Amino acid sequence: QVQLVESGGGLVQPGGSLSLSCSASGSVPGFNVMGWYRQAPGKEREMVATITAGGWANYADSVKGRFTISKESGVNTVHLQMNNLNSHDTAVYYCAVHAIGGAANYWGQGTQVTVSS
Repeated sequence: QVQLVESGGGLVQPGGSLSLSCSASGSVPGFNVMGWYRQAPGKEREMVATITAGGWANYADSVKGRFTISKESGVNTVHLQMNNLNSHDTAVYYCAVHAIGGAANYWGQGTQVTVSS
């Protein structure tokens, strides 16, 4: 019932920046948390950043001070500004919606981010 579409991935040099966007449509839960996750080849998916409807954000220790998550007012659209990228940030980045008070989770198809010189 919920569709998420990510965009903004690509190739960037070490130290560079990228901005990802995600829009959710359909029966999006009224009370939810949206976030970004990433998965590198051969590794488990990990949380990168999450944000509540009220704008409170949480970050993985590995990206604090470098990444910023934000949400547009009144719509289910979230962004991830990534600065000072390094090779360890190379992964497929996924957008997610988590329903508060329930077990429902919705995932996008992912967008590739590659950091290489």
